[in-house]
Amino acid sequence: MPAPDREPVTARIAVDLLGGDHAPAVVVDGALRACQADPALHLILVGPTDAAGELLAALDPAAHARVTTLALSKEPDAETGVRTAVLAVAQGAADAVVSAGNTGATVTSAALSLGRWPGVRRPPLAAVLPTEAGRLVLLDVGSSVDPDAPTLATHARLGAAYASVVHRVAEPRVGLLTIGTERGKGDRLRRELPRILSRLALPGGARYAGLVEGNDVVLGAAADVVVTDGFTGNVLLKGLETAYARFGAPGSPELAPPRAAILLGVDGIVVVCHGAAEGADVAAGIAFAADLHRRAAVAAIEEMINEVSHDE
Repeated sequence: MPAPDREPVTARIAVDLLGGDHAPAVVVDGALRACQADPALHLILVGPTDAAGELLAALDPAAHARVTTLALSKEPDAETGVRTAVLAVAQGAADAVVSAGNTGATVTSAALSLGRWPGVRRPPLAAVLPTEAGRLVLLDVGSSVDPDAPTLATHARLGAAYASVVHRVAEPRVGLLTIGTERGKGDRLRRELPRILSRLALPGGARYAGLVEGNDVVLGAAADVVVTDGFTGNVLLKGLETAYARFGAPGSPELAPPRAAILLGVDGIVVVCHGAAEGADVAAGIAFAADLHRRAAVAAIEEMINEVSHDE
């Protein structure tokens, strides 16, 4: 006799209504889509009450109990929303936060309110890109624009653990993005890192796969995780996403990942959407955050990181 279907776990997502280039309209649109698609979703709308009222007016009255509003001051700035939303997670009122607002403000708020994991100096943003071979984790994509070698080594561990837990990649291959695969290519940081990464204990049976170039990110055959600084990663991410949106992405359309990034290395689920996100992007980001909560993904990643750290 088949097992009965389990009810989906409730996910309480704090949504920053003020974050993004086209807020609050596209955020309200995305939140509405997400709420309609997921009956176990509970939204905490952080921002102006009139914007939250627009969502409630468009939502089935039977679902109104699944939406609460966390009003801000009369004249909040663009960073107030994300700080308040992150605080809701820190205080246990929400399971995750989603924002399309200022990346620096989001990272700072998360680090201060949620706390960083031991050994994580600069929490990175990890995005997933479609490739011809499947999917690829790219980090950092905007948090640490000028990191040092130990920071990127930590990011390599975080990316490997994320690929193992969330995408179930067995023994992820970790590549370092540079301008050529020949020895000695790249700037001082890129020349220093191969020696460090080749000796680094990585979680999930991951291994350092060597230097990779931009074309390897599209093909996906050389690495499952690609590590770079936040400046380069952000430029690459935006360029590829625009090209894919205009001309089509590689791989299967059904496997297209959300256009959102997760902040790794903090004690909570923080999902960052692009500032230029549309309603569908915000909805996908909310669904992504809910899935991470239901799978207890962040706790599993942290446990995997701790196991490697203790073995050293």
